[in-house]
Amino acid sequence: MVASKNKKNRFKKTFRYLEGILYLLKTIISDRQFLYISCVLVGISSALAVILLKSFAHSVFKLATYLDTIYKLPFSNSIFPVIGILLTVFIIKKFLDGSIEKGTSQIMIAVAKKSGYMPRKQMYAQIITSSLTVGMGGSAGLESPITITGAAFGSNFAQNFRFNYKDRTLLLACGVASGIAAAFNAPITGVLFAIEIILADMSVTAFIPLMISSATGAIVSGVVLKEGMFLNFKSNFTFDYSNIIYYVLVGIAAGFFSIYHARMFRKIEHFTSQLRYNVYKKAFIGAAMLAVLIFLFPTLFGEGYESIKSLANNNAADILENSLLEKFRKNPWIVLVFVGLTAFIKSIATGLTLGSGGNGGNFAPSLFVGSYLGYMVAKFIELIGLKKLPIENFTVVGMAAVLSGLFHAPLTAIFLIAEITGGYGLMVPLLIVSSISFAISKRYDNYSMDIFTIADKGLVFTSDKDKNILNKIELHNIYSNDAEVLTTEHSMHDVKNLFLTTGQTFIPIINEERNVLGIIYLNDVRSIFFNNFKLNTTSIKSEMKPAFSVSLSENTGNALQLIDENHLSEILVTQQNKLIGYVTKVKILEVYRENLKNLRIE
Repeated sequence: MVASKNKKNRFKKTFRYLEGILYLLKTIISDRQFLYISCVLVGISSALAVILLKSFAHSVFKLATYLDTIYKLPFSNSIFPVIGILLTVFIIKKFLDGSIEKGTSQIMIAVAKKSGYMPRKQMYAQIITSSLTVGMGGSAGLESPITITGAAFGSNFAQNFRFNYKDRTLLLACGVASGIAAAFNAPITGVLFAIEIILADMSVTAFIPLMISSATGAIVSGVVLKEGMFLNFKSNFTFDYSNIIYYVLVGIAAGFFSIYHARMFRKIEHFTSQLRYNVYKKAFIGAAMLAVLIFLFPTLFGEGYESIKSLANNNAADILENSLLEKFRKNPWIVLVFVGLTAFIKSIATGLTLGSGGNGGNFAPSLFVGSYLGYMVAKFIELIGLKKLPIENFTVVGMAAVLSGLFHAPLTAIFLIAEITGGYGLMVPLLIVSSISFAISKRYDNYSMDIFTIADKGLVFTSDKDKNILNKIELHNIYSNDAEVLTTEHSMHDVKNLFLTTGQTFIPIINEERNVLGIIYLNDVRSIFFNNFKLNTTSIKSEMKPAFSVSLSENTGNALQLIDENHLSEILVTQQNKLIGYVTKVKILEVYRENLKNLRIE
């Protein structure tokens, strides 16, 4: 006990000593130089988190595989995920305030709405919970928790050393880049992922910090982790132009499959998370359903990267090992059907994993189903006797296709596969499948699966840069609450006096509960003020027009859109349906111009 306490005290002293050195260094060198040093430190931190997660997940997978060789049936594969999800829920409930933010969308919300600030607990919460969920066989990926952890390291480092918004957001993105780079030993992919997914707007100078962090993450994980822990391929991939039509077919199939996967996942996750039971019972029910699926389809266990390698090596029969159909592994048609069913059920398995309370992401599942889809297309063409295609090419190209369609990140998808295959021999088919899949997916879903439910609410940045700036403006910071109001009990004389004494050009009409009944505009009633007969006989109700309003919780982009569509100068602001003020178009545009100067990442 005493030894443990002394060790903890020594760690704290060492940390404070290093922190003191960094503070001193910050006063000696330029801000840009200190930013570069910070990028290296954030990269190392993210890489260490990746090493911890990967090592744990790999160890549990090896243990489950060993037990399977003893029992000859996937009992252990079915039991481990149940235990892992229940432990995850226990940790979240007892030690993490009962909730944890999941998905890369949380990083984007931090950038768009929280000025790049991320909670300190995200530096360790994601590591603990995702290692239990995915490491013990939950059918999800570690990449999303890795990116959140990296982003939290970058954000909290920047907070500690008082970086401004631009550099704080940039360091957050550096943490993401280094996490992805470390997870796949793919530094270019790390940079592109940060650009395509996290940063909606950036300048060329932001590339250097991102490259520094990404390279650092890749180097650290590459030195420490064993090669077998990475998803990589040793084949010499070459492209045959006579196969273009089949690559086009993969791109089309991947585009529609991306739509299926995203929608099925959301449906299952929502269904499971909305079960009206306590968290433990809900977790057990969801995990039990997942266990049944893993019993029937063993490769749904964990990330599933080992089965991807089997498909790429044209050893698809291996995925039937320890399954109920193992005796049919020499029948290519049964193997093909089994591969297809596994791909479609992966969406359900991932939804059950996350909806029941587990923590993970959809990056690895997208690679999983993409490889299965690519294999299916190539093998089917071969089995019907049309042409013998290079299975390994289509397996890895399929990963890029689905990743591009699901995350709307074609550059990330292209260069990830190029890096993990060790060359650019498949660049042409990668360009073909990624662009086709992205175009189809974008046609039916405007936003990627991670931000689909929140993009229209203005909680994250999208490719619409003007909207990004507007959505960063909070209505509660710019609305005015000084408007004089009237009720229907007042007369037009009261309307006239209010316009004369206040200088307002509009008057909201409310009831006793401050609910908005309508609005009167000065230009509409000006002529009445010069006609005593009309002034005495006209009622407020007859001159009142429908009032347009926005809730205080809505984003400013929607408010401006409503103003423009109805040719207004201002719009009323409500909270819980009660009038609290108004915001003018002039004020919105004024604040927009101020933010335009400061938002761009440099």
